[in-house]
Amino acid sequence: MPATSFHFKAVTSDGKIRTGTITAETPKFVATELQRQGLTPVYVGVEEKKGLQFKMPSFGASSRKNVLLFTQEIATLLTSGVPLDRALTIAAELTEQSSFKLIVQDVLRVLKGGKSFADSLATHPDHFSDLYVNMVRAGEASGAIDAVFERLAEFERTRDDLRNYIVSAMIYPALLGLVGLGSILVMMYYVVPKFATIFQDSTMAMPLPTMLMLESSNLVRSYGWIVILAVIGGIIAMQAYIRTQSGRMWWDTIRLRIPMLGVALRKAETARFARAMGTLVANSVPLVQSVGIARAILNNRRIANSLDIVSQGIKRGEGIAGPMKKTGEFPPLASHLLSVGEETGKLDVMFLRMADIYEGETRSAIKTFTSLFEPLIILVLGLLVGAMILSMLLAITSINEVAM
Repeated sequence: MPATSFHFKAVTSDGKIRTGTITAETPKFVATELQRQGLTPVYVGVEEKKGLQFKMPSFGASSRKNVLLFTQEIATLLTSGVPLDRALTIAAELTEQSSFKLIVQDVLRVLKGGKSFADSLATHPDHFSDLYVNMVRAGEASGAIDAVFERLAEFERTRDDLRNYIVSAMIYPALLGLVGLGSILVMMYYVVPKFATIFQDSTMAMPLPTMLMLESSNLVRSYGWIVILAVIGGIIAMQAYIRTQSGRMWWDTIRLRIPMLGVALRKAETARFARAMGTLVANSVPLVQSVGIARAILNNRRIANSLDIVSQGIKRGEGIAGPMKKTGEFPPLASHLLSVGEETGKLDVMFLRMADIYEGETRSAIKTFTSLFEPLIILVLGLLVGAMILSMLLAITSINEVAM
């Protein structure tokens, strides 16, 4: 039989996907050669299997929702005594999104190929974080995989609830501001110019507020599109800068300094860190490793980078409470709670307690921010619209006086 180039997909010993081609006479020879190299073959064929792209793109909120539902389903099935492979099969059948269904099926395929469950999940890092994978690995080592998935389900649900609360709380102020700004622009672009036609053939002097309003309208009509394009260009340039390491650090530092909002963001990051640490430490993941994993899930790079000091302090035997206080990035209560946890030997319990406290404080801080921000937007918009109406009334009054 003549030699043929076979495409293959295989899993390495550390759970990574490897693809390539091997020239051989039969697919069986390719599979044997891959196994000899320490790889687990997943696909061998003459044509490249484009339909099985194992590193699926992340779909943001949709992806997080899928992971949450998947975790809850696996937790329920495992605690009911269903074997792991059967639980994954059922979870794949229950998954409605086709792309995530392929991911679950691929995890099952890798698992049946001889890999651990944690290594199978690690082949999809865009969906299953280091925290998730290490939790599962700890559960496999301790034989308590069902309990681990219950904790993961609680972790994912709590994190999703807090994220949804923050987003929903900020939607109304954002819409209020956009609608108000759009209304003012429409008035300046269409309404005010029609009003200005009253004075085109008039020789009388216009009141100063009316003159300022008409000049502002002329500027909007003449240079409005230039300003809009400049704003869009500025936003694109800002996003490009924020994607850089220095830009991200600058932006995260600025956000923490915004009055009221910065406090809410700091508390949200503290809650996220504490929830991750509590979940990891409760499953016997080493403290230094837990800090490294928890750091990866933080959104604010300034706070995340400060955890280097915490890791170094733990390695020197200083514990975690003292080094966290030295960073100056976490609320003072956090270090005091962890000191009590270290003294009582219940660090995992105290981390989870700290997460509950700061998730509640985050909600309270966001509520306070929006309760002040919404009236502020309404006040500013009211002043602008009121000024425009007052300018029109002054002009109409001046015309009546001249007529009399």
